[in-house]
Amino acid sequence: MRYRIIITFLVLLFASTIQAQNERKDIRKGNKAFRQQNYVQAEVDYRKATAKNGRNPQAIYNLGCAFMAQQKDSSAVVQFENASKIETNPKRKAMAFHNIGVICQKKQLFSEAIEAYKESLRNNPSDNETRYNLELCKRQLKNQKNNNNDKNQQNKNDKNKDNKNKEQQKKDQKDNKDKQQNNQQQPKEQMSKDNAEQLLNAAMQKEKETQDRLK
Repeated sequence: MRYRIIITFLVLLFASTIQAQNERKDIRKGNKAFRQQNYVQAEVDYRKATAKNGRNPQAIYNLGCAFMAQQKDSSAVVQFENASKIETNPKRKAMAFHNIGVICQKKQLFSEAIEAYKESLRNNPSDNETRYNLELCKRQLKNQKNNNNDKNQQNKNDKNKDNKNKEQQKKDQKDNKDKQQNNQQQPKEQMSKDNAEQLLNAAMQKEKETQDRLK
């Protein structure tokens, strides 16, 4: 029984060794395609490697790089995050977080980028490029907040201005309405005055005629 167990273990070990060799072969092919800037083919080769071993951090990280080179940023971030969870080498883990930071910074997601750069520096404190990106990202976040505050203030001022314009417009409309009503009333008053004079003249004329008859 012990002999059979040993034989089975050796068979499994041999199969695992063959699979690992094929896996590394796919990664090497992907690396060659990547160096030639054939990112589509590199993606294909890295996918083959990850299909054979979904726990290979190098294959996963490289697949993220292939996505990143093709502007498939969301897919790239997913791969970098997956690689960072299983990578045991601190410098390689730092590279994954660095790339996440670069993508977030490009998307102007400065808060997320800052956190990614900080995590990268925790794993590789000597990376000056990451440190520079971190400081730059902090300034960009500050400028973004200032611009948003200015924009909000401008929107507030515009809203107040619109409200004042609306109030002035309502006032003007009311003044015009009152003026029109006054203009409509004036002819009526004038007509009443003319009628009164006509009636007075008619009464005087009638009284004169009556006096003439009496004489």
